[in-house]
Amino acid sequence: MEKFQEWTHGTERPEDAVDRDRLLTNVMLYWLTATADSSARLYYEDAHSDQWPQPSDIPTGVAVFAEDVAIRRYAEQTNNIVHWSEFDRGGHFAAMVPELLVNDLREFFRALR
Repeated sequence: MEKFQEWTHGTERPEDAVDRDRLLTNVMLYWLTATADSSARLYYEDAHSDQWPQPSDIPTGVAVFAEDVAIRRYAEQTNNIVHWSEFDRGGHFAAMVPELLVNDLREFFRALR
């Protein structure tokens, strides 16, 4: 609960950050599919890597949700940014605001058709 509060869009009480049913659904998806480790692997590898990412020309879309940090000038150093969106809610757990996430994904991929 504490991370959902801290990484979404700051509420005073952790239990007000995310609807309890939505939180339990999210946690159960990781638990039942045994994917918690693989979902955290990127963070582990990033923290233990001594190499910078190599530049890529693959079209990349970035959605920055409130309370998350992404700085375009750094992202453009190694990515071909063709789509950049910023939102005032959602935080680190963007899927908790599915209408924003889905619409942004559709907009990004529509341009690549």
